Amino acid sequence: MILMNQDKAPSLHLRLPATSANLGPGFDALGLAMALYLEIDASISNTGAFSIEATGRNAQACSVIENNLIFTTYVDILANTGQVARPLHLAMDNQIPLGMGCGSSAAALIAGVSLANHFGQLHWTPQQVLEEACRREGHPDNVAACMYGGMTVSAISGIDVKTATYSNSFNWNLILALPSASLSTSKARAMLPERYSRADAVTNIQATALLVSAFALGRGDLLSTAMQDRIHQPYRQEACPLLPRLLPLSGTPGILGVALSGAGPSVLLITDGSTDAGAAICQAAHDLQVEIVPTRIAGGMEMALR
Repeated sequence: MILMNQDKAPSLHLRLPATSANLGPGFDALGLAMALYLEIDASISNTGAFSIEATGRNAQACSVIENNLIFTTYVDILANTGQVARPLHLAMDNQIPLGMGCGSSAAALIAGVSLANHFGQLHWTPQQVLEEACRREGHPDNVAACMYGGMTVSAISGIDVKTATYSNSFNWNLILALPSASLSTSKARAMLPERYSRADAVTNIQATALLVSAFALGRGDLLSTAMQDRIHQPYRQEACPLLPRLLPLSGTPGILGVALSGAGPSVLLITDGSTDAGAAICQAAHDLQVEIVPTRIAGGMEMALR
């Protein structure tokens, strides 16, 4: 193993957006960056041990060192390149809800890969960082949107990840409806069937094509139809009780489209800002506890030396 001389390595600042994947029919293919951020200032530890100083949402969970996805990714990548990873100190401020289908694991993976690239002096390109994070995540939608922002379409072709990003300059607002309990991605995936009917597959192909067109053209009037899904949302409703209550809001005044955020249990609503969508959400949620988080479409990861 090689011990890199990283004592003089400059600190690295990362700003990574939350992401909402699938967007209804775009299963494992579409992701939308949201203006809720994981911000990290990383430097070589002065104590010789890994450490985290966390603030913001879920700060206590973010500050846990053991099995921390950022650190385990950082250490594993450098081990695979023959290096001993120097312990880091992270000053972290988190706005991304954990376990809510908002891309927290994708942000952590990209952070870990980026830290290994910087402190290990790997000289990887952004595409290599993306592909390493996708390989570890298992699917590209959240990771690609976190890297590039806006609404990003992604597909895996062999070992390559192909992406196309649509501008984030839409005149649309976003609302996340967060339930009180989280849901693991592995549990959400276990709810899906192994096979689908031709009718369901065709319906989702049509809706996905229409959804990409809606973002390409800025056609909010298409979103209510384009965000309908038969591949994953119907099978996850039992574990995501907000979804069946909020789906009927799609196409009502001010609410352009509604979909499960990622694997859930949060629900994403795209609005035009013309009405108080929060009041409609609370009324539809009825007796369920719900936190309403307004946000907007965001750009991708930002990185700077400090």
